[in-house]
Amino acid sequence: MSEEIIFRDDVSVELVKSSASDADVVWAARVSTAGEKSLESVGNDASRDVGLINYLARERHGSPFEHTSMTFFISAPIFVFREFMRHRIASYNEESGRYRELRPIFYVPSTERKLVQIGKPGSYQFVDGTKEQYEMTVAAIKESCILAYQNYQKLLAAGVAREVARACLPVSLYSSMYVTMNARSLMNFLSLRTAREGSHFPSYPQREIEMVAEKMEQHFAKLMPITYAAFEKSGRVSP
Repeated sequence: MSEEIIFRDDVSVELVKSSASDADVVWAARVSTAGEKSLESVGNDASRDVGLINYLARERHGSPFEHTSMTFFISAPIFVFREFMRHRIASYNEESGRYRELRPIFYVPSTERKLVQIGKPGSYQFVDGTKEQYEMTVAAIKESCILAYQNYQKLLAAGVAREVARACLPVSLYSSMYVTMNARSLMNFLSLRTAREGSHFPSYPQREIEMVAEKMEQHFAKLMPITYAAFEKSGRVSP
């Protein structure tokens, strides 16, 4: 008997492990002038080095921020992951529809999701849809997903290989993956996949990948508060 079909309108981001602190930026930067003496900075309190970190971010001396690592476990619709993997600045491992039977969890937009695009590519905005448009959208997505998963199950029951049967399934299906990146890469990702007033280079991300980015940003801000503040102060531009 197949699993109950589930519809979600959210994403989840879990910080699995990290080796990332503001102090890591300091000793990596100080090797330029102090050589082996920079080892004395390893593990030190970075609160005395706010000026140095701000300088590195402002002047875009980015390599010291690369001596960090954060690994996230992310659950989101497949179409979000396809956008995510445009960023060739991280390591990815995603669950495979070749090796496991995929669970029937699908994305539908929440009532807060803006549905209507106004303007031309490169110069457009999204606005709220009507109640009727929202209900039509959700009904159409659910109908398609239910039929798709029924056909997927039908093929599996007939002995068709998982890697073939999955071709029935839409990109609204949820997947999961590990993503590992350093602070410099994460700041680059956040600068492109979040919309914030005050950014030196405004971005217009799809809302669903922005939801992922916002959750990753919360973890980053807790792990490296001085670096995060410098990122904000420098107009959310990656160093």
